[in-house]
Amino acid sequence: QVQLVESGGGLVQPGGSLRLSCAASGSIFSMYVMGWYRQAPGKQRELVATITNGGSTNYVDSVKGRFTISRDNAKNTVYLQMNSLKPEDTAVYYCNARLGLVASWGQGTQVTVSS
Repeated sequence: QVQLVESGGGLVQPGGSLRLSCAASGSIFSMYVMGWYRQAPGKQRELVATITNGGSTNYVDSVKGRFTISRDNAKNTVYLQMNSLKPEDTAVYYCNARLGLVASWGQGTQVTVSS
């Protein structure tokens, strides 16, 4: 399994921006489908965005036009650029790596959107 370490979370005012990073171990990072999920207090974990090994992206409707997922295979890193943040984006954000039926998770990073 691949090891994942997220960073970049924090406190931001509504309308602000943050960029999350997820660094992965291993030499076959480029083969993984990478994703960002989030879990707000009292709610189920939800998929935010995914990016395939070919670069195709998918987003949950609530973040379309505001969030951008990208990957740098040379750095074994996936990013989530979050703009126009809203209080409802507050959650712990988790990085996910999937190859076939095997999935790995990071430890999560807290994002809080509040004035």
